[in-house]
Amino acid sequence: MVGPQYGQTIPNRPQSWNHRGDPLTGTGWHPVRKTRTFEDVLAQIEHRIAADGLTAGDRLPPERRLAEQLGVSRASVREAMRVLETLGVVTSQVGRGPDAGAVLTSRPDSALKDLLRLHLGLAALEPREVIDTRLMIERWAAARAAATGPEVSALAEAISGMDRARSPEEFVEHDTAFHCALTEASGNRLLAAFMRSLRDSLRRYSVEAVVRLGDTSALQADHRRILQALRDGDPAEATRAVTDHLARAYPSLLPDVTS
Repeated sequence: MVGPQYGQTIPNRPQSWNHRGDPLTGTGWHPVRKTRTFEDVLAQIEHRIAADGLTAGDRLPPERRLAEQLGVSRASVREAMRVLETLGVVTSQVGRGPDAGAVLTSRPDSALKDLLRLHLGLAALEPREVIDTRLMIERWAAARAAATGPEVSALAEAISGMDRARSPEEFVEHDTAFHCALTEASGNRLLAAFMRSLRDSLRRYSVEAVVRLGDTSALQADHRRILQALRDGDPAEATRAVTDHLARAYPSLLPDVTS
């Protein structure tokens, strides 16, 4: 998580870094801030997770014991835990004895979703940028899934859910399940987590797209085309089907995209 500690002297720096004299006494040096205690706690926890081979479901020591072992205040441990919980790395547990201590979890999509939604709200990201990213991910995922012949029952179930949907919001819920299942079928867990985050952050735009289209039969035809390409093991057709589908759903954001 971190490299050399802030404020730590790093030996053997070449003197050419300060061409006006002694590198230790020249005017090219600036004050650096010290590492905040909770950042050291984060680094220690990251180290222990890697060194001990901890995985989702394992429990970290209780707050008091962690503070004693690390020689820091409980407030610093608490702050580090809040950061880890926000990042989806741990979930807090209240209890005593064997039930005390935070539990490691695996929710990278939760943190990504919150960040994307905030940046979209602040206009730091444009919807076109997010849709472009989604297009790149889904095209690759569809081709990879078609080439590897994965289980596709989740995609078929999502299509059935969209057929039964009674509102745009319900349709989007099952549509999200379809596209997340498509990415998961590629076998790449990071892309799957990223897709879940993209879809959650873009939920409002997805609902607006369904409302704008009104009739979802063309979208459903696209979904069935994608599913059939996966069943046929045809990566090229799967890529074309995804491209055409997203261009249909977001014509103003993908006006120049063709399969």
